[in-house]
Amino acid sequence: MSTIQRNLSLALVVAVVLTSLFICEGQTYQPASSPIIIDHRTTNIHKIPRQWIEKAKRELHIAYGHTSHGSQISSGMKGLENFAGSLYAWNHGGTGGALDMRDGNMGPARDLGNPNRTAWADTTRNYLNSHPEINVVMWSWCGQVSSATPQDIDIYLKLMSGLERDYPNVRFVYMTGHTDGSGLSGNLHQRNQQIRRYCEANNKILYDFEDIESYDPNGRYFGDKNVRDNCAYNGGNWAIEWQNTHKEGVDWYTCQSLHSQPLNANLKAYAAWWLWARLAGWDGNN
Repeated sequence: MSTIQRNLSLALVVAVVLTSLFICEGQTYQPASSPIIIDHRTTNIHKIPRQWIEKAKRELHIAYGHTSHGSQISSGMKGLENFAGSLYAWNHGGTGGALDMRDGNMGPARDLGNPNRTAWADTTRNYLNSHPEINVVMWSWCGQVSSATPQDIDIYLKLMSGLERDYPNVRFVYMTGHTDGSGLSGNLHQRNQQIRRYCEANNKILYDFEDIESYDPNGRYFGDKNVRDNCAYNGGNWAIEWQNTHKEGVDWYTCQSLHSQPLNANLKAYAAWWLWARLAGWDGNN
């Protein structure tokens, strides 16, 4: 064997070993070529192929930090499991073939603004360092986007970017703040627009909490009617109106939905499973 052949063989062996080590250490995600936007357009759970739900349950290990408003997602998911069965099962650790979602708080920080606007980032770092199996992190806001300045949101985006850089094997989900009745000209909507623009321009993953609260399941828009977190708008309450004209236990299900209506949590749960399926590799098409 020539010297060149021996060197090529050695290089091939090294490459195989390094590849094996890389796989064992976990997947490093390549920069996305387009954003993943979860909003009112992604709340039809019947469009999610079963195979991608099952793949998400096998592969995802999710840490979700939140307080009361953010609990609408997890309480809606628990209600969905009770309503539609074990396909949508989840628990802490993923036992019994369920989705592994660590729900609640990861440490001292409680959400993206409690006890302040930066503590969540250090809490995330500490949690990831002690839980290397986690490959998805999501935090929700409570009401802090309503009072946020553009600079406050810039800090949030910068901290998220830093986490993405330092933990390349973890997918980080951005989020908008909940509706507060201030309308399209209000600070809440403007700051959420700031988050949306950043995510769209930089191919990030966004769970658009405000957008989901602004549409009923028929696609009627209420964001221009000063809609609030309880789904009330100038003239009524879109969730209660929809629930009253559709059959409970068939078209929607009862579940806890702090500050809001069960239908809102239903839609949040549907959107969450759409998100998990996308993170498992689904392209969003049937």
